[in-house]
Amino acid sequence: MTDTSAPPLNSTSPSAGGDHTPSDAPLAPVVFDVADVDVYYGAFRAVRNVDLKIRQNEITAFIGPSGCGKSTMLRCFDRMNDLIEGCRVEGTLLYHGVDLYDSRIDPVEVRKRIGMVFQKPNPFPKSIFDNVAFGPRLAGMKGDLNEIVERALRRAALWDEVKDRLRKSAMGLSGGQQQRLCIARAIAIDPEVVLMDEPCSALDPIATARIEDLMQEIKTDYTIIIVTHNMQQAARVSDRTAFFTTEVNEESDTRTGLVVEFDQTEKIFSNPADERTENYVTGRFG
Repeated sequence: MTDTSAPPLNSTSPSAGGDHTPSDAPLAPVVFDVADVDVYYGAFRAVRNVDLKIRQNEITAFIGPSGCGKSTMLRCFDRMNDLIEGCRVEGTLLYHGVDLYDSRIDPVEVRKRIGMVFQKPNPFPKSIFDNVAFGPRLAGMKGDLNEIVERALRRAALWDEVKDRLRKSAMGLSGGQQQRLCIARAIAIDPEVVLMDEPCSALDPIATARIEDLMQEIKTDYTIIIVTHNMQQAARVSDRTAFFTTEVNEESDTRTGLVVEFDQTEKIFSNPADERTENYVTGRFG
């Protein structure tokens, strides 16, 4: 449980960092305020000087070449990097004004509010029902477990396909169904945010379209951040896009990721402000 002396996760404080949002755009409330964040693996700085504002009920896409720190940055939002030995985060990462990396904040409590869907579907070797019920049981959620599971499966657009085989193994589902099951499992504990790390990279085009449609449907209930190598996907589903790239240290041959540009998706793909962004989205680089 969270230390009772820790600042409540729904408190507010002045935001940090710059906002790269166009002045004429309607502004949703800020969920994450990221200012001057660096991520290190030991002495190696993998990502530097990240400034972002992630807004409520929007889909934000992280794009960029391999090795530019997109997934590393994504894991900062639910403190999954805490599980990697030697990894540390410097700078300010606020969630509703509360510093996620305050020593008094319990990472387990953070992950109840910020769910994660991974690149490869990873259902547990349990029944469909038990996969979705796993989080609510662990969290001690009150209410009818059958209703909780059904609601999550309906939100994940999977209920009609599995309602007659809930007690059968989740391993018998197709890849696309397994990924939607993982989304149902992530949202069963009623998080506010869903992080998705290349959720469609292992899926065929039909399954990918289902996941993209699902993201559009559930963003009214959740704030979504997606890492994707598929620029067309980012253009189709996201409201805002951050383009990451790498700086190469010629002496040590190491690469450090950074955000080149963060703006409304339409602008990133049609009229980017930085030549590096234009070169990437038009296929001349990366």
